[in-house]
Amino acid sequence: MSDGLDPLLTAEDWARQGRKVAIATVMETWGSAPRPVGSHLVIDGEGNFEGSVSGGCVEGAVITEALDVIGSGAARMLEFGVADETAWRVGLSCGGRIRVYVERLG
Repeated sequence: MSDGLDPLLTAEDWARQGRKVAIATVMETWGSAPRPVGSHLVIDGEGNFEGSVSGGCVEGAVITEALDVIGSGAARMLEFGVADETAWRVGLSCGGRIRVYVERLG
């Protein structure tokens, strides 16, 4: 995080500025996971982001999904892991799995 703020404070600030915002939250982890349950990533409608829910390409995939959530308003539960055929492509080859809930703020 560039400013050292809690991502939820960043989300609140961005919303006050009139930006469209989504919040991604790590809901569950199994095995080796880069970020603990409760970790947050906030994304605005322009693709700016603060925080972290994983790392590497997983975050890129979460940001892409978050932009869709901002546009549609429909929340999504995402799952990434080695059992998923996309695990290697999105970079969660460490043997773990994570579930990330993405919702629009406001």
